[in-house]
Amino acid sequence: MRRFWLLFAQVVTIALAVYFVVAALRPDWLALPLRRVEPAKVANNVSVLQAPGAQPAPGSYREAAGRAMPAVVNIFTSKNRGREHPLLRDPFFRRFFGDRLPPGEQQSSLGSGVIVSPDGYILTNNHVIEGADQIQVVLADGRKSPARLVGSDPETDLAVIRIDVRDLPAIVLGNDDAVRVGDVVLAIGNPFGVGQTVTLGIVSAVGRNNLHINQFENFIQTDAAINFGNSGGALVDTSGNLLGINSAIYSQSGGSVGIGFAIPVTTAKSVMDAIIRHGAVVRGWIGIETQDITPELADSFGLAQQSGTIIAGVVRDGPAHRAGLRPGDILLTVAGKQAGTTIDTLKLIAQLPPGGKATMTVMRNNRPATVDVTVGKRPRPQPQ
Repeated sequence: MRRFWLLFAQVVTIALAVYFVVAALRPDWLALPLRRVEPAKVANNVSVLQAPGAQPAPGSYREAAGRAMPAVVNIFTSKNRGREHPLLRDPFFRRFFGDRLPPGEQQSSLGSGVIVSPDGYILTNNHVIEGADQIQVVLADGRKSPARLVGSDPETDLAVIRIDVRDLPAIVLGNDDAVRVGDVVLAIGNPFGVGQTVTLGIVSAVGRNNLHINQFENFIQTDAAINFGNSGGALVDTSGNLLGINSAIYSQSGGSVGIGFAIPVTTAKSVMDAIIRHGAVVRGWIGIETQDITPELADSFGLAQQSGTIIAGVVRDGPAHRAGLRPGDILLTVAGKQAGTTIDTLKLIAQLPPGGKATMTVMRNNRPATVDVTVGKRPRPQPQ
């Protein structure tokens, strides 16, 4: 056994000596190749080194982008800015003036959209197609198709259009309820009309509201670059599933500064379902203006309630007015659900079916009261 250990020690000593000699004289012999590099020839037989077929680098999101990009389209719209005078359509005037007659002035815009159904349904922003006379969709593979407006919802800034093309590459809808701050996301769209572009970022915040962009807000905030033309495009997760519809950015220059907002896919799906079924989104309305109760407001009005929603105004002859609700009432519950902030209350009322009755609990003169309100239909906002 002793001879064995002596032999082993001598072998190890010799091996180490050889290693140090080689390391000192020819260190390149000890380099372990990470990949095979093949020689290649260019002009005049100049030798260069050519890497093998590219493999995804660690941390690459090419598979997610590859799944989602075919379902993201470019949208081009045009509309007449002025009305053509009837005389300009008269053949008599056409014969004498011909092509010298001024055509109707056109205004063009661009945006993006997401194919959500193989049957041709596309989600986009309302502001992308609002007032358009013509809508043109360009698919990721270059095909073009005219589109028709199925319906829109200005209060969430969403719209559904449809093209007469079948077997389209529809995106997979994700789950925005599982989205957390710090999650990696990709934004896909057509910024500035340069063509389909993918940008990378993280989720910066969820549930953003009170931005005064839309009436109903629940944005996913991201620092993935979103620019003019990205509106209506896709915000996807690292599996290529749709998390939201890119809608707006915060910017004083008009370019991305790392604060972008996307409408969550659950909101988009709910609006899309309503538009496809009914042509529009129908929401409940009772005709009140509300305001959040702050400690300062409670002290100035002598309110016992230090939080919640106070009715600041009531529409004359509206549902709330007819039911007996008054300015100064503090709204506690709506149809059995706790009324929180003004935004929460607005959402609760909007979910009520028009024509039905809803019981509301209020605090009036520091005493609880119950009121039954016949819910009306929320009026559609007029275009600006």
